[in-house]
Amino acid sequence: MPPGDRKLTLDELSAGHHATRARVGPSRLRLVLDDVRSRHNVGAMFRTADAFGMEELMLCGFTPTPPHREIEKTALGATQTVPWSHRSEAINAVRELQASGYRVIALEQTLHAGALAATPVLSGQPLALVVGNELHGVSEAVVEACDACVVIPQQGAKHSLNVSVCAGIALWWLSGGALPPPP
Repeated sequence: MPPGDRKLTLDELSAGHHATRARVGPSRLRLVLDDVRSRHNVGAMFRTADAFGMEELMLCGFTPTPPHREIEKTALGATQTVPWSHRSEAINAVRELQASGYRVIALEQTLHAGALAATPVLSGQPLALVVGNELHGVSEAVVEACDACVVIPQQGAKHSLNVSVCAGIALWWLSGGALPPPP
């Protein structure tokens, strides 16, 4: 650790003294959960949505909704800071977003899915990312309705990552996290 550096206290983080905590309002980025079954994954995605200042988390199908202690266990209060809504089906959320001018991208392994790192960060255009069920992924109807599909290339023997981990990686990239901070 460089001389004079130290961990920030919770009070300092809460007060927004660190540049990474500065928020200028919600980004034009939404996350759609298509039948995500684990309350722990839902809570983790609430925290991720909070970290990126997301506009809304759209919980669809049988995705569990707050309040629930298992969601709160991983959300750590983010259910109070992130706007969220519920739709009976993810396809309805996708169509609604597209009608409102959002580009909707599914995070799914498809024949023509592009690598996430090759996906341009769209400044100014509203964007929604769809993630799917832990076992079955994004439903076929939702994949077909999306404007594009992206994949996180992997090298290991397993062909997938945990859905909340995937969402975090993709949202970091799509929110411009891979770019250097503005001057």
